[in-house]
Amino acid sequence: MAAEEAAAVREQAEAVRRLKQDKAEPERIAKEVAKLLEMKAQLGGDEGKHKFVLKTPKGTRDYSPKQMAIRERVFSAIINCFKRHGAEVIDTPVFELKETLTGKYGEDSKLIYDLKDQGGELLSLRYDLTVPFARYLAMNKITNIKRYHIAKVYRRDNPAMTRGRYREFYQCDFDIAGQFDPMIPDAECLKIVHEILSDLQLGDFLIKVNDRRILDGMFAVCGVPDSKFRTICSSVDKLDKVPWEDVKNEMVGEKGLSPEAADRIGEYVQLHGGLDLIEQLLQDPKLSQNKLAKEGLGDMKLLFEYLTLFGITGKISFDLSLARGLDYYTGVIYEAVLLQQQNDHVEDPVSVGSVAGGGRYDGLVGMFDPKGRKVPCVGVSIGIERIFSILEQRVEASEEKIRTTETQVLVASAQKKLLEERLKLISELWDAGIKAEILYKKNPKLLNQLQYCEDTGIPLVAIVGEQELKDGVVKLRVVATREEVNIRRENLIEEIRMRTSQL
Repeated sequence: MAAEEAAAVREQAEAVRRLKQDKAEPERIAKEVAKLLEMKAQLGGDEGKHKFVLKTPKGTRDYSPKQMAIRERVFSAIINCFKRHGAEVIDTPVFELKETLTGKYGEDSKLIYDLKDQGGELLSLRYDLTVPFARYLAMNKITNIKRYHIAKVYRRDNPAMTRGRYREFYQCDFDIAGQFDPMIPDAECLKIVHEILSDLQLGDFLIKVNDRRILDGMFAVCGVPDSKFRTICSSVDKLDKVPWEDVKNEMVGEKGLSPEAADRIGEYVQLHGGLDLIEQLLQDPKLSQNKLAKEGLGDMKLLFEYLTLFGITGKISFDLSLARGLDYYTGVIYEAVLLQQQNDHVEDPVSVGSVAGGGRYDGLVGMFDPKGRKVPCVGVSIGIERIFSILEQRVEASEEKIRTTETQVLVASAQKKLLEERLKLISELWDAGIKAEILYKKNPKLLNQLQYCEDTGIPLVAIVGEQELKDGVVKLRVVATREEVNIRRENLIEEIRMRTSQL
């Protein structure tokens, strides 16, 4: 009988396929699809089980409590840094009107996830947090704000999940919007990147900086037509992943640039250094004659002076190959890369590339303002997934025990029939803000309760016993040392607070 039913399902599936091929009326197709689903549901059994695969969608993942504990540590370090620098927090919808995102990301626009028409609005999942921020400023007529935003973004990319590259991932953004003196906010953004990467102890890193105006000036003096600036910029942006020859072939073969112009670009984009290189380029006979390049180099010199005052120039490199492919950058751009993973436990370093990036985008808000009013902005985005993939592998290699809860004390009983007393005590602790647990059994064995603390890393056990109840005390046990002390019931909360503050 099952074989006949399975054959009927296959026949119905074929009928649906033909209707779709013949572009039948949508109502008729929907009706036949519903019939097919009903037949499949009735068939059930092995056929149904075999067809259904339990997995997360491509480029996404679930996170276990252990993984989330590591993530929360990282988020906490980043948020503390953002708050230390005086940022407020905002949030925006996970999807935007499609037109809000269109034309802001250059060649990467093809990676935007478009949603079906919902009630007359064409929508797309947000690609980053910067464009929604600019829309938010223009919509609310805000001209001055320092904000951070941590949220998920979506890219229809080819995922490389072992290297922390996903289709759904978090970004941690910090931005300064407003009219300020040159390079002071820009220097602070770079200081923030330096603080976060140092705090997370990811190993050696380098923050590359450049300026879109220097790039555009360089393209102009090398003979790149204005119309090709952005597309050539996207090619240069690949230099951190592929050799110069491949980039040159793309410029000439695919994008129609003359070989002479490509060679001239090649002379510049292989330069990197610090203040000395900036001074050298300010004297360059071609670049110094270009207004945009000269402006950019002047600001770059000022930026390096501020970074010297912050004491971080040892980790900063002025790099003419840095392009950052996004269309909205107008001035300083930067990208932080990990040079290697310093970890004795891992034989092969984890290659994760860029872990932070950002820059100045003075024209983006004006794109949304009906009167074109500009709000200068500069910001940075921390690549949390890539950082997380390193820390996760490091924890795995070191076999470090990660606590997945913050429970301070387990309320336990030494004898039977003390559930009521345990519930009364734990309620007092919860009301006092103490993080506490009990085992969900009426009469658990004391050994099982102590073992639970060992397994989960709970540092203290408050033991209720018949004698303790008579004496008005609670036996407090330190799990690590097995030391036990009797504490007056009225002093227990203070004692737990004092002991957990020392852990």
